[in-house]
Amino acid sequence: MLVVEDDANVAEVLSRYLRREGFEVTCLDDGAQALDQALADPPDLAVLDIMLPGLSGLEVCRRLRAAIDVPIIMLTALGEEADRVVGLELGADDYVVKPFSPREVTARVKAILRRARAAGAAAREGSGSDPIVAGDVRIDPRTREVEARGAMLSLTALEFDLLAFLARHPREVFTREQLLEQVWGFAVADPSTVTVHVRRLRQKLEADPGNPDHLKTVWGVGYRFEA
Repeated sequence: MLVVEDDANVAEVLSRYLRREGFEVTCLDDGAQALDQALADPPDLAVLDIMLPGLSGLEVCRRLRAAIDVPIIMLTALGEEADRVVGLELGADDYVVKPFSPREVTARVKAILRRARAAGAAAREGSGSDPIVAGDVRIDPRTREVEARGAMLSLTALEFDLLAFLARHPREVFTREQLLEQVWGFAVADPSTVTVHVRRLRQKLEADPGNPDHLKTVWGVGYRFEA
């Protein structure tokens, strides 16, 4: 684990909880140093505070996402709603608002890693490996590749898992809370996390994101996938 937090007390408490669960933890308090460390030795997961000296957590997230596909949880202050959305738009898997429970963060870390490991095992074993073809979209669970309109898409691991889950259940409507539980692995989180990820997926998947062919909104309920 890489924990990037310039509040020494927060970093110490969080790292203690993570180590108690058996994780090896590196704590840093500088954004530029954290970016160099993560690129040189990619962690299994990074926990990034938004407000950091040097590079901000948002900039670290953006640069990490451009280079490697590491799960990212953002730590944000209570009043930083706009920054939380920006973090998700930049590719963070989730965020936790300060003050937070270290147990909650640890639980989310474990859930995200379980999802990543399960996806990797499924790809290696070829389980559920038949490609899903829906019009101009082809989803290959074995290679974890998605093709749309003849072009390969660059998706994060979480974006792939969200798309594959919805595509395996065509026309079935899922609430944001159900998607958090089924894809992220935990139900207690801000549903806007799902909203932003669906919007990111549409930008990559749909010919016209404003009028999507596949990722449909069911107003007042949630989302469904149309083949």
